[in-house]
Amino acid sequence: MTVSPLSPPNALAAAVAGRLAGIRRRIDEAARLAGRPPGDVRLVAISKTFDAAHVRAAAAAGQIDFGENRVQEALQKIEQTSDLQIRWHLVGHLQSNKARRAATAFALIHSLDSLDLLQQLDRAAEAAGTAPELLVQVDLAGEATKHGAAPGTVRPLFEAAARCRAARVVGLMLLPPLGQRPEESRPWFRQLRELRDTLAAEGTPPGMLRELSMGMSGDFEIAVQEGATIVRVGTAIFGTREHV
Repeated sequence: MTVSPLSPPNALAAAVAGRLAGIRRRIDEAARLAGRPPGDVRLVAISKTFDAAHVRAAAAAGQIDFGENRVQEALQKIEQTSDLQIRWHLVGHLQSNKARRAATAFALIHSLDSLDLLQQLDRAAEAAGTAPELLVQVDLAGEATKHGAAPGTVRPLFEAAARCRAARVVGLMLLPPLGQRPEESRPWFRQLRELRDTLAAEGTPPGMLRELSMGMSGDFEIAVQEGATIVRVGTAIFGTREHV
């Protein structure tokens, strides 16, 4: 059956709405257990590899924030869903040669990992008249297969970000090492929160540290308990991906 990007079929809409409701309940419960207001946590639906019909199904259920890994795939979906009142996040690694397009397409970029990329995004945003928010992706585990700024380079990035003219750094992002159990992510989430707290104690303005993006489908409740303000959930909303 061919799915029109303009109107999600009833079965898809019902399935996505049901999963979203369940995820929201779990986020709210994790926040309450941690003594936090549920409204402190923003859910980003990771729609990579899923088509515009899935985005429309989630939007019909009240979802506002959507995340993509690749700029080109995201641009296609942004165009196909331009009539919706939704926000787009880039959560995957951003190459410098795509900085100009990213600075105009996304409300929040989660993968700032170098001074060069920061400068390119800021110049592109200033030229385009946009003001994207940025998160510094931190590689706490030193994994060769993942991108991210080493902990020792984070403070200089924030110092440089304070001089930006258009782009704004608003927090930190983490992809923890893949574990067998959700609880294995907890120490990494805690380390990111502690890094945030250290930066704050050393004088980084609070507005530059308001977001902690951490936690995905398998461990978002642990992330909320450890202070996440943004969780990135894909398969638990949209189902198993057929390709990546």
